[in-house]
Amino acid sequence: MFRQINGNARACMIVEPMFIIPYSLFVTYASVYMLMLGLNETEIGLITSIGLVVQIFSSFISGFLTDRLGRKYALLIFDLLSWSVATLLWAVSQNFWFFLVAAIINGFQKIPHIAWTCLIVEDTEPNKRSVVFTVLQFIAVIGGLFAPLAGILVSQMSLVPAVRTMYFIAFISMTLMFIIRHFTTQESEIGIRKRQESGAMNISNSLKLYVKTVIEITKNKQLLIIFSVYILFQFQLVMQNTYLSIYLVDVLSFRDSTIAIFPAISSVCMLILLLVVIPRFRQELHLHYMIIGFGLSIIALLLLITAQQGNIIVVIASTILLAAGLLLSNPYLETAVANAIEDDNRANMFSILQVIVLLFISPAGIIGGVTYKVDPKIPFILMMCALLISIVLMYSITRKTMQQPMNENSSSINN
Repeated sequence: MFRQINGNARACMIVEPMFIIPYSLFVTYASVYMLMLGLNETEIGLITSIGLVVQIFSSFISGFLTDRLGRKYALLIFDLLSWSVATLLWAVSQNFWFFLVAAIINGFQKIPHIAWTCLIVEDTEPNKRSVVFTVLQFIAVIGGLFAPLAGILVSQMSLVPAVRTMYFIAFISMTLMFIIRHFTTQESEIGIRKRQESGAMNISNSLKLYVKTVIEITKNKQLLIIFSVYILFQFQLVMQNTYLSIYLVDVLSFRDSTIAIFPAISSVCMLILLLVVIPRFRQELHLHYMIIGFGLSIIALLLLITAQQGNIIVVIASTILLAAGLLLSNPYLETAVANAIEDDNRANMFSILQVIVLLFISPAGIIGGVTYKVDPKIPFILMMCALLISIVLMYSITRKTMQQPMNENSSSINN
C-alpha cells in the first residue's frame, strides 16, 4: 500500500509515527491523570466541552488561514502552538486552570488538521485516497502497540510522574516531527493558487464564500447524509476517548497500570485485520464495510456495559470488536468525506464541516459528565444510539447506490 503513495502524502506518512507513538502513550491516561490531580468527572467534561468550543472557532477560521498562509505554514505554525505548547502545559499541570488553558490552546488543532488534510489529499488521485487513510490507520495501529510502555512507566513511577514524563516525550517528539515534515513537503498546486487568490480577499468576501459553501452542502442530499454520519461518529468518539479509561478504572475496578494493555490488544487486532482481511476488500463495497464496522462497535459497547467488575475476558472481547469496528468504519468514512468534496473548495468545505461537527459534538463532554454522574453506563448507551442512527443513514445511501445501476441497466434494455 505504501508504495502506491507519493509526494506530500508519502512525506507526511513517514514522520507520522513521531506523533502517533507519544500520543498513544499519554491518551489512555489523560482523563485518569486529571482525576489524580483533583479534578472530578464534571470538571473533566467541562474542559472537554470548552476545548471543543475553541475548536469550533478555530475550524471557522481554518479555511481562510489555510488558504491565506498556505498549507505548509498553517500546518507548521498551528501544530507548534496547539500540540507542542499544549503537551508542555499538560506536563506541568497542577489543577483545573492548567488543564483549561491547555485545552484552549489545544483547541486550535483544527487549523493544522485542515491544512494537513488538504496537503495529503490534494495531490493524491481520488482512487488512491482510501489507501492513504488505510496506511494512516496502519500507522495508528503500530503506535498503539507502544501503549503497554505507558503501563510499565505507571507501574514503575506511579501515575502522575509517569504521565508527566509521557507529555515531555510527546513535546520533544512532536516538535521535531513538525519541523522535519515542513522541510520534506511541498506546497500543493491548489495551495499555491489559493494563497495567491486569498491575497485579494477580505473577511467580508470570506464570509460570503462560507455562506455559499453552506448553501451548496444543504442542496446535496448525499453529502448531507455523509456529513451527518461523520458528526455522529465523532460525537461517540469524543465520549469514548473521554470516559472509557475512567469507566475501566472507576466501575470495572482495573488497576491504572493494567488499562494500557487494552490499546495494545486493540492494535494487534487491527494489525491482523490490516494484513490479512483488509487487502481482500473490494473498494466498491466500502459503504457496506462502514455499516458492519458500526455494528461491531455497538456489540463491543454492549459487552462493555454488561461486563462484571474485573472480568478481563469480556473487556478484551469488547476491545477486539471495538478495534475491528473502528478499522472498518474510520478509513472508509474519511475517504467518503474526502471524495465528496471538490478540490477547488476543499479548505473552506472542510472548515464548514468541522464547524458543523463541533457545534454538535461540543456538548458531548458535558453530556457525558452529567450522565456519567447519574449512571456510568449512560454515556455508552448514547454512543450506541449514535452508531445505530449512522447505520440507518448509511443503509439509505447503499440502497440508492444499488438502485442506480439497476435503473441504468433497465433503461439500457428499454433503449
